[in-house]
Amino acid sequence: MYILFLFLDGIGLGPDDPSSNPFARAHLPNLNRLLGGQRLVAEIAPYHSERASLLPLDTCLGVGGMPQSATGQAVLLTGTNIPAALGYHYGPKPNHAVAEYLRNGNIFNHLREAGLKVGSLNAYPPPYFEAIASGRRMYSAIPLALASAGIPLKTAADLYTGRALSVDFTGQGWRTRLGIADAPVLEPRQAGQHLAHLASEYDFSFFEYWPSDYAGHGQDMAQACALLETFDAVLGGILADWQDENGLLLITSDHGNLEDLSTHHHTLNPAPALLVGAPELRRSFTQGLIDLADVAPTILRLLI
Repeated sequence: MYILFLFLDGIGLGPDDPSSNPFARAHLPNLNRLLGGQRLVAEIAPYHSERASLLPLDTCLGVGGMPQSATGQAVLLTGTNIPAALGYHYGPKPNHAVAEYLRNGNIFNHLREAGLKVGSLNAYPPPYFEAIASGRRMYSAIPLALASAGIPLKTAADLYTGRALSVDFTGQGWRTRLGIADAPVLEPRQAGQHLAHLASEYDFSFFEYWPSDYAGHGQDMAQACALLETFDAVLGGILADWQDENGLLLITSDHGNLEDLSTHHHTLNPAPALLVGAPELRRSFTQGLIDLADVAPTILRLLI
């Protein structure tokens, strides 16, 4: 079997309230169909069907204060309750203490040491590498974990050859935001199909989508709905080509944000753990799945 970990930054399970929750307002036919015609809101979890399972994951981890990106992502990648160990949530980028947890063993390390084929499916643009090299930018938790495991970040060359996708899935942002006029652009459904194909070439692959967190902080309902509708089209492409009997798709997050546009802060809402695959694979994955710290050990248990 193989696993695609599709990480959506800043996604929680909020109430079914279209005035504040874009998941209750946007047109999301593929996501809603996957959930039996229901919206991705707190009221429906837990949910299980022939193809999908949805569980709420606690993001607070027994620690006061608002969950943050660095610690939340580091917990997902290490299986260690880092906020409890440190006594605080921290973000957005890892401080020294959080970075040490990521450098001293994460899910990418363990899977590679077991001889599995592991990779990130994100292509990072040239300005990103320039900013890292100059010290103007720090690694966030996910690229730090990849680098610590000896997994090179994919580059523009990988985007052009189809070995990775841009963070917005389609590549349009490389043209409009970065000014890279010849960047390849995919339709959203096509991007989803390509992501499913790339995932089938690995034992474990990871894709990070952070625009969702930015949209949550922006509190712009129209922008949030447009972003989710693009993601839904991508999801439709993934689902069309996903091999349920062999592959397990995991969609989850580090903390809540986008599901409550009444605030520009993060939320205390649980993160969704949405799984697509054969019933027996999902049953094994969801057994004992309660909070963010349960995700990495579950992946390791299934793959090693």
